[in-house]
Amino acid sequence: MSFSLHPTLEKDCIELGRLALCRVLLMNDSQFPWLILVPERENIKEIHQLSSDDQQLLMHESCYVAENLAEYYQADKMNVAALGNMVPQLHIHHVVRYQKDKAWPTPIWGKFDALPYSEQDLEMTVSHLRELLFT
Repeated sequence: MSFSLHPTLEKDCIELGRLALCRVLLMNDSQFPWLILVPERENIKEIHQLSSDDQQLLMHESCYVAENLAEYYQADKMNVAALGNMVPQLHIHHVVRYQKDKAWPTPIWGKFDALPYSEQDLEMTVSHLRELLFT
């Protein structure tokens, strides 16, 4: 059985690239810098279902993404979470937060409708994030 991305993630996100374990997605919501890591393993819903090696690799990749996003966007806080209540496929959210963002200090999930990137902003954001994470 080969890996396939959950249809909701496919619909809501733009693929930026791949790390050793995870597919890296940009949530198409311009209100928050927001990446999602999806381990490319079939039928995994929880981190503890991954092998020990994959658990360690996921932690490494998650920290790599969080650190780079925090530095690039000068975050006040990084929200990193695996919720899975709406999309059962294991995926880890990495959301840049600011004390002045519209949801601070509460979580962003389910709070606002997504505001998709404009075509120009999306092109620029994708380009910058690919350079940041994959070069």
